Amino acid sequence: MPGPTATPGYRAVFAVREFRTVFVAHLLSLLGVVVSEIALTVLVYDLTGSPLLSSLTFALGFLPYLLGGTLLAGVADRYPARRVLVVCDLVCAGCVALMVAPVTPVAGLLVLRCAVAAVAPVFNGTRMATLADILGEGDLFVLGRSLLRIVSQSALLAGFGVGGVLLTVVPPRGAIAITAVTFLASALLLRFGTAHRPARAATAERQGLGGTWGVLRDRRIRALMLLFWIPPLFIVTPEALAAPYAREIGASTAALGLLMCAMPVGTIAGELFAGSALSARVRERIVVPLVAVGMLPFLLYAVEPGIALAAVALLLAGATGAYTLGLDAWFVAAVPEEQRGRAMTLMTAGMMTIQGVGMAGAGLAAEFLPVHVVVVGAGVLGTVCVLAVVAEVRATEVRDGADHHVTSG
Repeated sequence: MPGPTATPGYRAVFAVREFRTVFVAHLLSLLGVVVSEIALTVLVYDLTGSPLLSSLTFALGFLPYLLGGTLLAGVADRYPARRVLVVCDLVCAGCVALMVAPVTPVAGLLVLRCAVAAVAPVFNGTRMATLADILGEGDLFVLGRSLLRIVSQSALLAGFGVGGVLLTVVPPRGAIAITAVTFLASALLLRFGTAHRPARAATAERQGLGGTWGVLRDRRIRALMLLFWIPPLFIVTPEALAAPYAREIGASTAALGLLMCAMPVGTIAGELFAGSALSARVRERIVVPLVAVGMLPFLLYAVEPGIALAAVALLLAGATGAYTLGLDAWFVAAVPEEQRGRAMTLMTAGMMTIQGVGMAGAGLAAEFLPVHVVVVGAGVLGTVCVLAVVAEVRATEVRDGADHHVTSG
């Protein structure tokens, strides 16, 4: 194993056969989600001609996260992880297959969309917890999480493009049918390419919401959860308002695409650099500085910048997302093993839900204020909120130092 100042690098993570299986399954499942979202949105619009229902189809990808992440979080620890992952993929494949049926009404399509979104946090949280079993709780786990985030950002960029091209060749139902195959392929990979492990907490409490909120009784875990949740609440603002901002400054549609891609590209670059060039100790030391300055680039919007300068601001903001590597190490060290699946499911559900809230809040604010003012306000308010959470994280580190110390991975 590498020393405390060394980093094994991403190559060492790919050297673990079981991780390679999880990685490919993740890619297939993610592409299935992205392409099915696009195809279903187009299908609903074709059937109804309603822009509201079409946009509602996309929004429903966020809303059930909260419900699924709270009510179903205990599933991640109560049953063997491989079984949970395979069943989630099969549920998604079944829902998508029903979407393909011509007899399925629009209301049924929306319900099926909610069902896919409801199981997503359970799948993601279970997979995150399983990574600690496959890679250990040290630096390999952090790098494995980083790789899955990188492929998620890349798949979002590529998936929308692939989905758009696919819809020029096949009808929406045909594209949805293809995604059913990707879910089934992911299920097969996970079933036969990963080891069986017993449930983390075979006698886990069956208390629904009570058991889920029980995770948050730990002050340290609660503070770290907030550090995962609060930045996305504000950082989605410029992306959510990219189209109105491009219109505000008279930019072209191509320029809008540049704005939409800038932050994900910065996030990928920041994670790749931190994961390959920095040691575990350094990654943990830069968590607070990076998260503290992450939204300050939004202040450039005060001068109503052109597309190039706005893209630079978003690129820089995205690059500071590298703080999540060190934060992952703190989180896995703070959560007891028997609660790991539940905690990670809740954390994932919260992140997705909070992004939906942030997008809605940004749109509401932009109804009354110029877009550039809203983005600047998000940068200022977001920084203040993050600093308050950082203070709480520091307080728990000092108070509970014997139990919740920050490790070097």
